[in-house]
Amino acid sequence: MGSQPSGIAYDPVKGELFVANHESNTVSVISDSTDSVVANVSVRSPLGVAYDPAKGEVWVVNEFGSAVSAIADSNNSVVASVPVGSEPIGIAYDSGKGEIFVGNQGSDTVSVISDSTRAIVATVKGLSAPEGMAYDSAKGEIFVATPGPALDLSNSVSVISDISNAVVANITVGIAPYGVAYDPAKGDVFVSNQGSGTLSVISDSSNQVLANVNVGSNPDGVAYDSGKSLVFAANAGDNTVSAVSDSSDKVVATVGAGGDPGAIAYDSARGELFVPGFGSGIVSVISDATLGSSTSSAASTTSTSSSSSTPTSTIATSHTSTSSSSSGSSASSSSSISWSYVIIVAIDAALLLAVGGLVAARKKNLGPIQRHL
Repeated sequence: MGSQPSGIAYDPVKGELFVANHESNTVSVISDSTDSVVANVSVRSPLGVAYDPAKGEVWVVNEFGSAVSAIADSNNSVVASVPVGSEPIGIAYDSGKGEIFVGNQGSDTVSVISDSTRAIVATVKGLSAPEGMAYDSAKGEIFVATPGPALDLSNSVSVISDISNAVVANITVGIAPYGVAYDPAKGDVFVSNQGSGTLSVISDSSNQVLANVNVGSNPDGVAYDSGKSLVFAANAGDNTVSAVSDSSDKVVATVGAGGDPGAIAYDSARGELFVPGFGSGIVSVISDATLGSSTSSAASTTSTSSSSSTPTSTIATSHTSTSSSSSGSSASSSSSISWSYVIIVAIDAALLLAVGGLVAARKKNLGPIQRHL
């Protein structure tokens, strides 16, 4: 990939993955049949990515441009650019309304864009540094992780109705939530909590947290695997990916991934997970074939507090490396990790203020920097 591959989305019509290379100002297009890059599209400071099947377009956040770009998957060219709020990070496509929701971290808002007119139709205010988000098709709602600013970390997820374009609920989860994925089979929403090393499982019917699952260190991107009924979390802190059963809410496998894995996307046609390594400039391709289903009795539960266990290797391509560092955090140590996390973020923020020219360049990591601590 280019430098700092971050967001990723799967295009099932073309059998392609679109990867945002934040520092390189490009979006790489990967063929899932050859596992090779077939195109690079110039896009300013790309970050979050979402696929719009109705239009055959890929929407990419331009963080420092305060805009989103639409790329036509037919010819891999930018066909539109829509201004949004300050420092956009997360993005999700709403198939029920034909709209794109964009989380603007710098302005504490979510912009709602019509994909037919490519214009903003609503702005949702009052969200604390919104980042990762996912669309719940059963409820017509958008679940938005709101980790808050670096010096005032939050632990909530906001729920936006796509009918009223207003926040209808706020749910308390772990510390510094970031990635979000919707599980239509269970009607649950999975949220990665970077500061807690957990996944929160939320019922979309009650907006209540059903479970908190210990995964790896600094979990970031989350994706649902419909073929296996598993939820995958990319753990940036220990170079692993955790596979969680949606029936038992337990870790059933831990897989090594490329350096600093962040975002993650599921390829339903091939039963594979594509995981960009932010710090390594590669994308790891993981096969779900040997992991078993969420109801498999043969699947073993992996506790992230067992740091001596070796990650199960099911990498489908050879250009990845597994980490030998300890993974995850136990419930007994979550408090100390949380305080250490806050202190580190505070120190980092102070250093950024001292180096004025670098503030904009590192600001991305108040989404991505959090996952790199």
